[in-house]
Amino acid sequence: LPYRYYDQYRVRRYGFHGTSHKYVAQMACRLTGVDYGHSKIVTCHIGSGASVTAILDGKSYDTSMGFTPVDGLIMGTRCGSTDPGALIYIAEKEGLNLDRLSGMINKESGMLGITNVSSDMRDIRAAAENGNARAQLAIEMFAARIKKFVGSYAALMEGIDLLVFTGGIGENDPTTRELVCQGLEFMGIRFDFQLNKQVHGEDTLLSTPDSKVKVAVIATNEELVIASDTFRLTKKRSE
Repeated sequence: LPYRYYDQYRVRRYGFHGTSHKYVAQMACRLTGVDYGHSKIVTCHIGSGASVTAILDGKSYDTSMGFTPVDGLIMGTRCGSTDPGALIYIAEKEGLNLDRLSGMINKESGMLGITNVSSDMRDIRAAAENGNARAQLAIEMFAARIKKFVGSYAALMEGIDLLVFTGGIGENDPTTRELVCQGLEFMGIRFDFQLNKQVHGEDTLLSTPDSKVKVAVIATNEELVIASDTFRLTKKRSE
């Protein structure tokens, strides 16, 4: 977009879920022995809202959410990355004003919009198991978009040392983790598919011992990060 909008209105990629990405990256490094300050990490916070972040040497390098939380991954009701031209075309055809268009991309799209079943992955998976083709399509699209960001961030950072899953789906849905990691052997990932099926919410290393890239599930704790950072900042201020 024209640079003047950055100057005038501070339009930029803000990203979201920062406390979660920070916490799980640090905890995953403790679990795996990776050096947080000298590493290439991709963290996947996957829930009703979802984002992927590239962390280079302990600092956020890129993230999938943008100026608002609607960018990036397909989410429960948010569309994620979408051709703006398609939105303009639909708005013209449907006579949508900006408020209505905003409601469509934030509350009527994503997994709900594709399936017309639910925004909840548990309901969507049950529908897919009962033969709902659009539910199955949504599951595959959901995982493919995550994998796309993992691959692009590996390219940006010239490789990765650690891939982390967290969030309601990331911690508790083995199928999504399997679909994302399937076929990533070329990146140095050796994924323990059998162990993965047993993991629901526990901090666990999911890569095999010979894997060049570590893969882990970490239960997020955003409240702890907020409390710790608040304590650190107030202590620094008092000093």
